[in-house]
Amino acid sequence: MENVALHSPPTADGAQPATGEPTGSDRLKVILVLGALIALGPLTIDMYLPALPAIGDDLQASPSTVQLSLTGTLLGLGLGQLLIGPFSDIVGRRIPLIAGTILHIASSMLCLMAPNIAVLGVLRTVQGVGAAATMVVAMAVVRDLFTGRAAATALSRLVLVMGVAPILAPSLGGAILLAGSWRGVFGALAALGAVLLVVALLALPETLPPQRRQAAQFRPMLRTYRTLITDRDFVLLTVVAALAMSALFSYVSGSSFVLQQQFGLNQQVFGVVFGIGAVALIGASQCNVVLLNRYTPRQIVFRALSAATVAGLVLTVLATTGTGGLLGFVIPLWLVLGAMGFVLPNAPALALSRHGEAAGTAAALVGAVQFGLGALIAPLVGLLGNDGPAMAITMTGGAAIALVALGVAARLGPVDEPTDAAA
Repeated sequence: MENVALHSPPTADGAQPATGEPTGSDRLKVILVLGALIALGPLTIDMYLPALPAIGDDLQASPSTVQLSLTGTLLGLGLGQLLIGPFSDIVGRRIPLIAGTILHIASSMLCLMAPNIAVLGVLRTVQGVGAAATMVVAMAVVRDLFTGRAAATALSRLVLVMGVAPILAPSLGGAILLAGSWRGVFGALAALGAVLLVVALLALPETLPPQRRQAAQFRPMLRTYRTLITDRDFVLLTVVAALAMSALFSYVSGSSFVLQQQFGLNQQVFGVVFGIGAVALIGASQCNVVLLNRYTPRQIVFRALSAATVAGLVLTVLATTGTGGLLGFVIPLWLVLGAMGFVLPNAPALALSRHGEAAGTAAALVGAVQFGLGALIAPLVGLLGNDGPAMAITMTGGAAIALVALGVAARLGPVDEPTDAAA
């Protein structure tokens, strides 16, 4: 295919359209830029995790109440994608991306001055909406440029790039806490947003030319959503992806309290242990690229969910009985995260491959369901006790229910496997 992705004439709005699937150095550039942009969401979620106990002490809020600020972020990420996705199908990818990044910067600055946990929760929701723009646009750009297994491969590479975020984020947050208070974390997020805004302006071309954009009408948008939610395969794969993400958010929500309060780790050691879990997730996502040469994405998802359920059951037993101490907890935990590294690129890629004509809206719906379910799971860990068994049960439950959903669908009929030529 002719490589014109980064060299096409500019459109009327000054943006450079990307047409054709990029190859070689252009492909690497696209993946690196998208990875940097999509990392804003994980960084927004993870950088302040070591500060959760300190925020509770400073703002005189209980641990479960502090976790609601994380819920607000996830709600913002989910709801923001529902709005930004269709908008990006109408006006193109660059305008929503730039506007959302500016919103993220502004809300991060306001978080610096939050007087109580309620205000912080509201601002974190707005911050999540801003970060949603970078995530949904990056996913839509992948679908604009890649299809089928190529899309799954590109998403696996994105997981590698964005995986640096959860590895570094808690350690960065811990370093900021050594130098100052938890409010400094939000100053750092504002600065990061400013850097990514420059990257978006200079390095990301427009990938949705005007002739492929949808009409700015409310009813067609509703018809698009209706088409998506009546596609059984799309809904199934979206639910599977969301349940897998819920297991990840169970870890994100409860890990700081479990590892710091139950096992006594300080903020810096917590960042290291958290990062090892991210390494397991990233390593699996890169092995996924190799496995795609031999197995279909659906086969990989089914086997990975089976492995995650078994490892989760072991984690639940060890966490409940206290067997093995810290190692008895983190080793099966890392196995669950590694298994999810095979699910998270494949399930969304399968879903998005089915609706290239509305990639932004489809990506928005997938992301909204993922983060919406994550918003429900985050406080659930706190309500169950904010301890090892609570986190283990919620993680295992997400993997097991996803496996059951995939098994039930197999009985109803085969799920279509998209090909590289899928439109």
